[in-house]
Amino acid sequence: MANIAEESLTLSPADLKAYYREMLFVRRFEEHCNTAYRKGLAGGYMHTYIGMEALATGWLNSIRKGYDYVITAYRDHAHAIVLGTDPVAVMAEVIGRKGGTAGGKGGSMHIYDPKNGFFGGWGIVGGHIPLGAGLAFASRYRNEDRVTLNFMGDGASNQGVVFETLNMASLWDLPCIFIIENNEFAMGTRLEYHAADKELWKRGLPFNIQSERVDGMDVVQMRKDAQRIVDWVRENQRPYFVEVMTYRYSGHGAADQDRQLYRTKEEEAQALQRDPIARLRAQLIEQNIMSEEALEAMELEVEEEAAQVMAKAEESPFPDPSEVYDNIYTDMTPEQGH
Repeated sequence: MANIAEESLTLSPADLKAYYREMLFVRRFEEHCNTAYRKGLAGGYMHTYIGMEALATGWLNSIRKGYDYVITAYRDHAHAIVLGTDPVAVMAEVIGRKGGTAGGKGGSMHIYDPKNGFFGGWGIVGGHIPLGAGLAFASRYRNEDRVTLNFMGDGASNQGVVFETLNMASLWDLPCIFIIENNEFAMGTRLEYHAADKELWKRGLPFNIQSERVDGMDVVQMRKDAQRIVDWVRENQRPYFVEVMTYRYSGHGAADQDRQLYRTKEEEAQALQRDPIARLRAQLIEQNIMSEEALEAMELEVEEEAAQVMAKAEESPFPDPSEVYDNIYTDMTPEQGH
């Protein structure tokens, strides 16, 4: 597989501490999301990022936050949080409150924060991929040096529009990184049952796009690989295609309680040995960066912060019924008296 030569990237102890805290907060946040869904507080559907935290942390700390563009599918809470969106606003959106990023009318799958360079949050499988290319086209047209991160799931990578977009991105030299978050399952369908070739990284090769597969369960390596690729795309103004191998420990969505229909408990237990949070925790101790006591104190602090986020989001009111016709394409306001 193609691999641009890795440049040295030294991560400081402060970096590693920050990444541990960030990943841990995302996990605790997502656990509260699952609880909220099961309590009936969150409408629609919801997909959490539990197990995949190193992927978002590695990539989104490798870009110029607030300048570069990011777009993803419906498993979108972590991306917004890592980019700097107020977690209370994200949770408020999840539970349909007015203080949410879309005023409580988008829900879990439609988190947006353009001020921080985050353009969603999209519910149509693969439908956002050409939109991400459009963001990259805009920056190219304006002669800016922005990079666009265009995330998708392994199931979405089979959509025809992905291949059409890759062709255009290569023809037009778009500075767009197409990132497959390969958590090995498209809903309840294992990778080998939905992909004729399980090496998804090859999808970019027919379009003359640099392509490779990387590890998404080690945040240190993920951060280094992401920085190398982002820097290359920014310098060369060309697309890049990356398959990131990861694993989700929760179900496809919050309502997925039958994971053993498509994977065994033994498989899950083996995957847990690669838990990116546990791996970094062990590294912090082994390298004498943090003591067990310091880690426990941080973990307690993060748990309390996540609980406060949930409580504050619940304090936000629901949208006013009069807002139901706002931000639509035609005036559907009922006539007075009807």
